[in-house]
Amino acid sequence: MLNLERLRALDALARHGSVGAAAGALHVTTSAVSQQLAKLERETGQRLLARNGRGVRLTDAGRLLAEHAGRILSQVAFAEADLEAQRGQVAGELRVAAFPTAARGLFPAALAALRTAHPALRVRSAELDPEPAVAGVVRGDLDLAVVLDWYNKPLPVPDGLVTAPLLDDPAEVALPAGHRLAGREEVDLAELAEEEWITWGEGEFCHEWLLFTLRSKGVEPDVRHRAGETHTQLGLVAAGLGVCIAPLLGRHPVPPGVVLVPLRQRARRHVYVVWRADADRRPSIHAAVDTLRATARRLG
Repeated sequence: MLNLERLRALDALARHGSVGAAAGALHVTTSAVSQQLAKLERETGQRLLARNGRGVRLTDAGRLLAEHAGRILSQVAFAEADLEAQRGQVAGELRVAAFPTAARGLFPAALAALRTAHPALRVRSAELDPEPAVAGVVRGDLDLAVVLDWYNKPLPVPDGLVTAPLLDDPAEVALPAGHRLAGREEVDLAELAEEEWITWGEGEFCHEWLLFTLRSKGVEPDVRHRAGETHTQLGLVAAGLGVCIAPLLGRHPVPPGVVLVPLRQRARRHVYVVWRADADRRPSIHAAVDTLRATARRLG
């Protein structure tokens, strides 16, 4: 009989592409994954892996079994969700992620409230940009993720996921206190055409949104500094090194020397939570979503 943990190791290898990445996703050592895969080869009597340079690749038999493993593990997830729903208990482990400002602005209060209300639930959290967070939920590496759309740039959400809104997060432009526009009631993005910009890391969803939005206004931004964390960006603004877009969520306290001015475009991020439809009956999922929504309402 095929061993479920060995199938899980094979599935992780197929999804992540290497033994090391599979081990990271499963929170085990690389040697543990290698041992499970070697045992699976002995059990099946088939060669499932082949050397590929310094790594490994799946053979035809390995790919075939990995496809079956994915379906089997999905059915196991359904069964676990049904059993958890029948018990009605919020218990076990919940793996969650959020983009950095949501991890700062929502997670401390929400996860503390969740632990108080449900002490039998073990939560593991991580900061993760929206696109890899959605991919992690799809793969089953995460149970739940807090992600975002921008008002003019939606985040692609694959079929098979459930979503629930949390809050709308307004964004303003952060300017050095002595900036020529610092006394304005609002600013149009086109007025910032000649500015030096501080933005997120290249390839990050919010960075791509900023480029898309500025270019739609005929502005090719002069990006001088990149930082994933809002407070680092605001620190650079305070030092007079450029301007940035600063959403409300997770930005306080704003450092001295920074002035926040609303954008004429009324830029907003739509913050929401996603999870797999096959886990929709799990009480732990709904407890986490309810707690996140309650925390978001208090912020509003």
